[in-house]
Amino acid sequence: FQTQLRAILRATKHGTIKMLIPMLAHAHEIDQTLAALEQAKSSLRGEKVAFDENIQVGGMIEIPAAALAVGLFLRRLNFVSIGTNDLIQYTLAIDRSDEQVSSLYDPLHPAVLMLLAHTLSMAEKANIPVSVCGEVAGDPQLTRLLLGMGLRIFSMHPSQILEVKSKVLKANVSELTPNVRRMLRLDEPGKLREALEKINA
Repeated sequence: FQTQLRAILRATKHGTIKMLIPMLAHAHEIDQTLAALEQAKSSLRGEKVAFDENIQVGGMIEIPAAALAVGLFLRRLNFVSIGTNDLIQYTLAIDRSDEQVSSLYDPLHPAVLMLLAHTLSMAEKANIPVSVCGEVAGDPQLTRLLLGMGLRIFSMHPSQILEVKSKVLKANVSELTPNVRRMLRLDEPGKLREALEKINA
């Protein structure tokens, strides 16, 4: 880990780099990671190696424990990113690669939407930037839903950018927000899909 951290820090002298730490769940894991980063910084200072002292460090929200306890992240990190592929998989206990159960993988499951909404709301209150990555971020059918939930930073495969960008440019966020809030109070999958069709109409 020290080798990786030192390499990332050394690369910061060539341009802006942000470090995103995956699979964090506990406060002590975040603290250990930040302590390891400080150790790497200290060793580079001792060797008179130039690096960005103020490198931004973020954490992935990709397991339910992280989403539910996101305050631990927001107090310690500069930004967070919601990894929707793993978050949905772990929330619903479904292996997307298993064809026998992959049909149950559902980004519109009420529990998934609650975790997304909670994370976005907490980050907004803490004034901490939050992004969403994974298939959800690149799905144009979900763009308006995410905008209405408060998302402003999307991360996706380059091939998806144009279609999602078109949805963003045509969206009226002030109208979407109250509609999405009402939508999030629904707990029936069928009604959720009907509401999604309405905001996409």
